[in-house]
Amino acid sequence: MGRKFDYDLIVIGSGPAGTSAALVAAKAGQKVAIIEAGKWGGSSLNSTDIPAQAAFQFSHLLQEAKRGSRFGISSSSLRYNYPTVQNWKHLATRRAGAGSKKIFESAKIACFSGFASFLSPYEVAVKDLILSAPKFVVATGAKLEYGDISGVESATCYTPSDALSLPRPPKSVFIVGAGPTGVELANYFAELGTQVMIGELEGGILPHEDREVGRILTQYFETTFRMKILTNTRIVAVQKSNKPGMQRIIFRRGGQEKYAESTAIVLATGSKPVTNLSLENAGVNYDEDGIYVDDYLRTNSKHIYAAGDCIGEDSSVERASYEGMLAATNLIGRHRLARNYDGFVRITNTNPSVATAGLTENECSLKRIKIKKSVVPLSSVSSANTTDFRFGFVKILIDSKSRIIGATIVCPHAELMIGELNLAIKNKLLISQLANLSHVSASWSELIHISAHNLAK
Repeated sequence: MGRKFDYDLIVIGSGPAGTSAALVAAKAGQKVAIIEAGKWGGSSLNSTDIPAQAAFQFSHLLQEAKRGSRFGISSSSLRYNYPTVQNWKHLATRRAGAGSKKIFESAKIACFSGFASFLSPYEVAVKDLILSAPKFVVATGAKLEYGDISGVESATCYTPSDALSLPRPPKSVFIVGAGPTGVELANYFAELGTQVMIGELEGGILPHEDREVGRILTQYFETTFRMKILTNTRIVAVQKSNKPGMQRIIFRRGGQEKYAESTAIVLATGSKPVTNLSLENAGVNYDEDGIYVDDYLRTNSKHIYAAGDCIGEDSSVERASYEGMLAATNLIGRHRLARNYDGFVRITNTNPSVATAGLTENECSLKRIKIKKSVVPLSSVSSANTTDFRFGFVKILIDSKSRIIGATIVCPHAELMIGELNLAIKNKLLISQLANLSHVSASWSELIHISAHNLAK
């Protein structure tokens, strides 16, 4: 007689990956338990993505109102109430289901609060309980990583989520890191009137995107907000300044050690996978960079899969949800499916926003794919005149067979435009097919038509 388990599947973590895995398994008739060490819904729902989106909605609206003066709107005395802004952010987060177990309870999934720790390959401890299952999905996410910056504990430094929860915007802020999170926060605080500085180790902001993206956003930030952007800059230490209420940032740039001062420091330095759940007791291989998984998201222990940020790869809410679904499907199904990230987009929620689908030019170069490209600036269409906004472009890449393989958009509401190009890439459409598609005149989507037409000639 086989061993009796408490559950068919135990999921550890209730973020996008864990939620997706648990719901897929429950829908398939599995008896599922889910364990959460923090707030239900994970950091994405409670402290990062959803709260940030609500905050950015406010700041972008404020900036548009300020810009309205050129169209005849009297905005010189425009003010805002920041406690009301914070209340709105909390309301929006609650509406999204933050901190709630309802979605799991409705699916008859057993919920346990507390840190999970493997006791054996088939058992985990949660507080004073021991739960067992023949299958597991680990989706523990990631936590902020400070790197080798000294003084973080003694100076007044904020995480990105803490920065969005301050009782009032700081007069000045130094943001460490110019990846998507750092750039979004820089845009946010600048729109509120804060003087912003960014320090980035690489040669430009958003270094994982093509160079045109960093260049145009740098131009926009410096021109519009007088933002100071320090690239090729290594942050060495942070400490309290001799000036009351000020913090000092010590950095190395151009072979010299210098410093800057601001009222707040925000660490947007990246994240580190959460793996402190005694994985060695389950025989699972991992290191500080994440849990090892194969193309099917299976660990070296065949009954344990992992998904989301804890595997240490580039991730997003969309990818984590997909990985959670795939992990659960592979665990409970007869046939296994390899992960395939074709068709996923990246979004950076600045204003103008940045959206990327398929391959970038940098990735094509690394893969030695011969391409043709078209980069069309916003100034090429009438919307640039009617909105008086010209910072951005649409870039399309095609391969030697004229198939669309990549696209990048920097434009107001780029997230609404990228879907068309993503669909074209996913379905291996020819550039001529996109060029022959009509687009709304006097809209930003004309940029896609012009870019496609240029390549189809």
